[in-house]
Amino acid sequence: MKLDVIKLDSGKAGSIDLSDEVFGLEPRGDLLQRVVRWQRAKAQAGTHSVLTKSEVSYSTKKIYRQKGTGGARHGSRKAPIFRKGGVYKGPTPRSHAFDLPKKVRALGLKHALSAKATAGELVVVEDLNLADAKTAAVAKAVKENGWKRVLVIDGAEVNEGFARAARNIEGVDVLPSMGANVYDILKRDTLVITRAGVEALEARLK
Repeated sequence: MKLDVIKLDSGKAGSIDLSDEVFGLEPRGDLLQRVVRWQRAKAQAGTHSVLTKSEVSYSTKKIYRQKGTGGARHGSRKAPIFRKGGVYKGPTPRSHAFDLPKKVRALGLKHALSAKATAGELVVVEDLNLADAKTAAVAKAVKENGWKRVLVIDGAEVNEGFARAARNIEGVDVLPSMGANVYDILKRDTLVITRAGVEALEARLK
């Protein structure tokens, strides 16, 4: 697959051959869904918790005598049936993460990249160098190219000047090639990859 390469100032910078093995697959929704579920489950804090019968604060004294009251027999106000009593089988802190084979994760990333390429939402830029690496310059480049919700993927290391300038722009996120992941790619409308980023991703996924 051949794609035109542009510069941040909208000038042309030749073309690039994209590997069909990484960018030319037929996207599979079920595979993407598996990887996204794995990512989101791993990101959950899992800190939800409630007080059980042994944890609520209340007197341990028997609330009334065992017999002769005409009511049910109880020994503690901490029982779940009482107001402010402990919760029965409520959520406890735990990890929501589950295992997913590395090959499936790598294949999911390939399908995410292929989905963007198939939809025409993939843009390759020569590099992220700007004469004036300031927020206004990056905002102008983003506006001129018609990007709104965009993810920018650079090579092994992100261009520090561009990343710093783009930090305060809403809808623009910057990642190194090793940080590329299915969820972030699918969440954005446009995927922008530098030439170095393409080479790094192809070397990582082939």
